[in-house]
Amino acid sequence: MEPMLNPLNDRFLNDLPAPPGRPISRDVLYPSGQFVPNWRALQSHLHKEGRVSKAECIEIITQTTSLLMSESNLLELMDPVTIVGDIHGQFYDLLRVFELGGNFDSTKYLFLGDYVDRGSFSIEVVLLLYAVKLNYPKTVFLLRGNHECRQMSSFFNFRSECLYKYDLEIYDLIMDSFDAMPIACIVNNKFIGVHGGISPELNSLQDIIDLQRVTEPPRLGLFCDILWSDPVDNDSGQSSEKFKSNDVRGCSYCYGSVAVNTFLKKNKLLSIIRAHEVQIDGYKMHKWNGSTGFPVVITIFSAPNYCDVYNNKGAVVKFNNNVLNIQQYNYTVHPYILPNFMDIFSWSIPFVIEKVLEMLYQIVKTNEEETPVPVQVSEKKMPIVEFNHPKAELLRNKVRAVSKMMKMLKTLREDKEVILQLKGLCPDNKIPKGLLQQGRDAIVGAVDSFHKAKEWDVENERRPK
Repeated sequence: MEPMLNPLNDRFLNDLPAPPGRPISRDVLYPSGQFVPNWRALQSHLHKEGRVSKAECIEIITQTTSLLMSESNLLELMDPVTIVGDIHGQFYDLLRVFELGGNFDSTKYLFLGDYVDRGSFSIEVVLLLYAVKLNYPKTVFLLRGNHECRQMSSFFNFRSECLYKYDLEIYDLIMDSFDAMPIACIVNNKFIGVHGGISPELNSLQDIIDLQRVTEPPRLGLFCDILWSDPVDNDSGQSSEKFKSNDVRGCSYCYGSVAVNTFLKKNKLLSIIRAHEVQIDGYKMHKWNGSTGFPVVITIFSAPNYCDVYNNKGAVVKFNNNVLNIQQYNYTVHPYILPNFMDIFSWSIPFVIEKVLEMLYQIVKTNEEETPVPVQVSEKKMPIVEFNHPKAELLRNKVRAVSKMMKMLKTLREDKEVILQLKGLCPDNKIPKGLLQQGRDAIVGAVDSFHKAKEWDVENERRPK
């Protein structure tokens, strides 16, 4: 029985249920000696912001790692199949995917990677997906994305999330499980599913089968390209080179219609289904062979309102009776989490600084007003004190600087919510230089449209050096 969660009856929102006070019990997670976790009970518990004890967490991860290790680099599935793109720690949107995708008993699920980072509920995403995988090993399949590695998860926030909710041991175990994930899948003998795309080193499907996948992805080569490459960003698929350097990502390649059609024809495939890029509609059909031809590349992205600012839709691909359909959906409201799992004391610093600056401003402003006017004291031959004396100008500069800082801190206090959203988009969680001084309109303008959000976020699409 759940203990009383509000004994003092002092919750500000008393009608909103408090998160479970304790981790899910083993009897609930593994009822009647069951060897696989009760995924429905786990989903309900995590939905309420509940936690899983470290011991049960380790058990779920290690069980899943062993299962993933038994699978081939290249999977083969027949419909009905629901294909899911990037999730990025958006646990509450993942639950929406489950509602739309179909029953696990009758529908296969193929996830194309990027389960972690950017969102605040990556641990919950991993644990639930692993629990579902353990219950449905023949219908749920998890491919690796470019964020399922140590380099990316350390640069972004998944490692920090693991340390906040558990410890380094859990992080390392999850990284080992990512190493075990397959990297590609053939669907209906016509489509290849990967996270990023193709490579100049990918000639036949046997090249994928022969890869050594149980490792940290390298910075170049076939393994890197499968996770990192992108289609060229134009409607015709034209490219000056068959594979050109991917300057946006800082690694791998961009592939055009010539590269794609050559690969598909040689391997008797119809299309590439991949994730890796946010889309305003949740998907994009790359119809490089004309408007009447079938798309040779389909990009699917399943994290709606990405990073809480993109305002994009999420989508999944559904195959049934050899027919492809796109299912779109909007984002689901999730519990509020401070960026980078910040504590309330760190969060309140701008409020304190603003008050300190107000006092400092009054001090330096008073000193400026009291700056002496020019006088001549000739009898004692003292130097002339002029208003434009360097010390006076220095004082003015201090007043201006404090005034600017006050404006920035006032903006930071008044628009805390939108500022925190913007920080989630910017490299190292730093707000773009000068933006705070421009006031609320400039900040809202930076996060009120898909294209503006994508512009701010472009630096985060690069692979860290």
